[in-house]
Amino acid sequence: MAKASVITVPAFADRGSQVHHFFGTRQHTSQHDLEQGIPLRGIQGAAPSSWTLSVKQVHGTDALIVDHVLTSTDQFAGGWDALITDQPGVTVAVRTADCVPILLHDPKRRVVAAIHAGWRGAVAGIVPKTLALLRSRFGSHPEQVRMSIGPSVGACCYEVDEPVLDRLREGFSDWEKVVRYRTAGKVHLDLKTLVKEQALTHGVSTRAVTTVNLCTMCHEDMFFSYRREGKVYGTMISAIGLPLKKR
Repeated sequence: MAKASVITVPAFADRGSQVHHFFGTRQHTSQHDLEQGIPLRGIQGAAPSSWTLSVKQVHGTDALIVDHVLTSTDQFAGGWDALITDQPGVTVAVRTADCVPILLHDPKRRVVAAIHAGWRGAVAGIVPKTLALLRSRFGSHPEQVRMSIGPSVGACCYEVDEPVLDRLREGFSDWEKVVRYRTAGKVHLDLKTLVKEQALTHGVSTRAVTTVNLCTMCHEDMFFSYRREGKVYGTMISAIGLPLKKR
């Protein structure tokens, strides 16, 4: 599954999917190499001769929809935590350092999405909201969508406090499925399972979900981690895009 400094998954890498994607590591491009809100060319791992788009992330649930051909004059002022596009040659990217990167692809409607989900965005339903946008704007049915959940802080390390649990209980009826109780009253949150359960509840097939079961906090050699390092030294970039159409 791992190749060089990025991670790919077979569900997206097969020839039939016709999609470029990757989950980055700390050896890959960091946030300092990807300007916010500006479409750029030539990001390592992206589709050849494409635009790669990253935007300001605000731990919310809003999605930026790119449904037109990008040009060098395009600017995206604002904040979004999901990016959706049906444009060939446009790679949408998110940056994480413990939060969950999620990549979506509907091969029938030929539309992709990249999602940044921390606990706030996950509890507030960024995954279901993105799936709803795929359906309303592009006619994409959840059962057609392939979903891959990338490296993030794992339940092994993600200790949360009562205010987080309160929000989780309010926003997710099956909250007990994603909580792990440890010794000395410590409670850990399984973010990967949270976003997966939300996707399944909203129609995504279990067989269509791939999870990269690596903890960013445990694997210092591979990933940046805000929780481990106490500050942002860098972020991993994860991205997905449709290839340019052959002439």
